[in-house]
Order: sequence, then structure tokens, then C-alpha cells
Amino acid sequence: MKKEVVKKSFSSEFNVDTSKKEEIIPESDYKVFEDKELLDKIRSRVIQNIIDDNIPKNMNLYDYINMEIDSSLEGIDLPNFKRSHVFNLIDNEINGLGPITELLKDRNVTEIMVNAPNEIYVEIDGKLVKDESISFINSDHILRTIQKIVQPLGRTIDSSKPMVDARLHDGSRINAIIPPLSLKGPVLTIRKFRDDLISIEDLLRNGTLTKNMAVFLESCVKSKLNILVCGGTGSGKTTILNILSSFISDDERIITIEDAAELKLNQSHVISLETRVDNYDSKSAITIRDLVRNSLRMRPDRIIVGEVRGGEAFDMLQAMNTGHDGSLTTLHANGTVDALNRLETMVLMGGIEIPIPAVRDYIENAIDIVVNITRLSDGRRKITDISEVDGFKGTEINVKPIFAFKQTGLTKNLEVDGEFYLVNKKIKTYEKIKNKGILELDSLFGDSNE
Repeated sequence: MKKEVVKKSFSSEFNVDTSKKEEIIPESDYKVFEDKELLDKIRSRVIQNIIDDNIPKNMNLYDYINMEIDSSLEGIDLPNFKRSHVFNLIDNEINGLGPITELLKDRNVTEIMVNAPNEIYVEIDGKLVKDESISFINSDHILRTIQKIVQPLGRTIDSSKPMVDARLHDGSRINAIIPPLSLKGPVLTIRKFRDDLISIEDLLRNGTLTKNMAVFLESCVKSKLNILVCGGTGSGKTTILNILSSFISDDERIITIEDAAELKLNQSHVISLETRVDNYDSKSAITIRDLVRNSLRMRPDRIIVGEVRGGEAFDMLQAMNTGHDGSLTTLHANGTVDALNRLETMVLMGGIEIPIPAVRDYIENAIDIVVNITRLSDGRRKITDISEVDGFKGTEINVKPIFAFKQTGLTKNLEVDGEFYLVNKKIKTYEKIKNKGILELDSLFGDSNE
């Protein structure tokens, strides 16, 4: 599997510096070991002996590993690099996280999915690829690896608690589910954390949005409009939220609330809050809703909720409607209209007795802008819709599109072809932004809104 970072072309019209060269990452040094049965036999015996402390006395651990490998490969003409591969696998069991150690180091891999011992998938450039170069010995091996990951994090996973959702020390998110809930055996999913922050220039360079869209979003954040970012799983909602957050002034007090802390803000006055699961005692759980309510007592200038999923939606809207302008959040949805419908449903999930018309009025007053990001069929992410919430059309909330991406077809390389459009120039959002003294949008919207 070829793994290298290739710098994508970028139009000069965006005025973004493209002189910085992207590092070329070579193919990983692990190779496919054709005889899986022999490989698993060696790994299993050596690892089990280490677990059972059956290493001969007065023998160094690595000398023992080399001795076992030599013994197992006696009479087999095996290239040195494959022998080294076996040694590295065992070393990764001791000092790393087993077979996925190299994948965690590979900057091109953004997600790792272990479905079965010989069924490991990775995401590279937005596309899923089955990795034939690595494998686990059996389901017990996967479970052992999961336990090795979660135990230092203070989490447990067993038949009584067969699910775990946690964050690694580097910020990567891990989810694991095991039997009896998983009928296939232990399943492990890791969404890797990027140590290099993506900027708005990176999104421009990748064609995620246009310069006009970037200026518009920056103006919305600086003028303290409330913004909802929506999209499907893996579409890049958190990335967009991180970038939007970067436009917040350094003199504001920002409180972030997340299930697993992923936001990485550079401002000096940031308070990061994270939920707590009920690992041992069901009474010890702290939810997003608990943290949103608590944040209102912490004198925030901005509240950023990583993702709303339930009853906390009402508390978030309440904050937006009671003086905490400029709040940001995300939710799973297939589009802007669907996002507002889901938000309505979430408010009702909170158990508060409130009529639907009142809920819609609450949403219409709270949300100013909805940003929809989509992962396209070629794996690339694009902001396909930026809309404003503009009153009501009958009993339904009216959503007016401002910018949109329209797909026109596919290239020969099966890449999505399309264009960004400015859909509406006459928008009420422009007046809100202008009233805050931000004039960067005058050339784009000024004539149409006079």
C-alpha cells in the first residue's frame, strides 16, 4: 500500500502562500509476511512466554526474542527484512500497541478500523483501504490490545461493560465494542488526532471553500453570530469548528465543552471542559448538558460545544438567547434544513414541556448561520452550503442559502467536479455584521443590501 503525502495544486486567486513544501513520507518499514500461520505461531509463543514470565533466567529480553525467532526460523531461508519484521512486531507488543503501532505513527492514516484479526481498514485521504500488511493473532489478541490502550486512561472493558469511548494522550479518539454486543468479536476504531493544526489557508488550498466564503465566515465569528456546523460522520465538523474558533479575539473568555477534547485553541483565555463517563458508578457520570449549565456560571464570552446530541441542545439555545452571542456548536445532519429539524427533536428530547411552535421560535432566535460540510465520493471534504436562518415560512423555519457547492460531474480520475456559487446577495446577516463595524463584506454584499 503506497503511502505518501502529495502536495495539491492551489489557485493563485486565493492569495495563499504555497511556497511551503509538504514533507514526503516514505512507505512504512513493515512488510507483508506471507506465511501468516508461521508468523502467528512465533508471535503467540513469544508473547505468551513473556506474559507468563517464562523467559530463561540471566537472559536479556531482546536476546530471548532473537533466540526464539532463530529457533522458529531454523532451516527457513528468510530475508533479513522479514526476520526484522517479526522482531518489530513483538517489540511493538511490548513497547507499543501491538500490530497497529506503525499505523498510529503514519501521518497519512487518519482513521484505523479493526474489524477482525485479518480485517484492518485505514482511512487515507478520505478513502477506506484494507491494509493487508498487518494482522492480529486472534480475537483475544485484539481484546488484549484494547485493554492495553484503555487501562492507562482509567477505563475498563469487559463483558459487564462491553463498550468504551475515550481519548488517547495525543488527542486521538478511541471507540471499542466487544462481545456480547459485537457479534463479530472485538471491534476497535481510532480516529487519529492531527498534531499539525489545519488553518483556513489549508482549506482554501484543498478546495474546501472559496476565499469569499472564508472571509464571510471570519466576519460572522468576529461579529459574534451564533453558528451551527453540521455534516455526516467523518465529514470534518470538528476541523471546521476549530478553524472558526481561531477567529475569536484573544481578549475573550472561551469555554469549550466536549465528550473527548479535540478542539485546540491558541487563545490565551480558554477553559476546556470534558464529560465523564460512568465507569464504575452510574452516579458519577457528568454529561454535556451538566457542563453547558455549569458554563453559564463561569462568565463566558463564548461557549463552544463540540457536538450536541440530546437534551443539552435546549441549554445551548438558552445560552445563545440570553446574551452569550458568538456561540458555536456542531451536530450530525445531512443538510442545513435537516440540522434544524434534528435540533428541534433534541430540544424535545430534553424532557421539557414546551410547544413545538415555541421550540421553533427559540431556534430561529438563537441560530444565525448554519454551515454544512460534506465528504464527497472522492474522499474530499467541501463546505457545500452556508445558509442563514431567516424568519419563518408558514410554520417552518426559513433557511436562506448564501453560498453553495454544486456538483457537475466526475473527472476521469473519478474526482468530483463542480463549482461554488454565491446564491443570495441580499441577506440580513450582512446588516448584523456591518452593525458590528466589520466592513470586509461591503464589496460582496454592500450594493444589494442598501
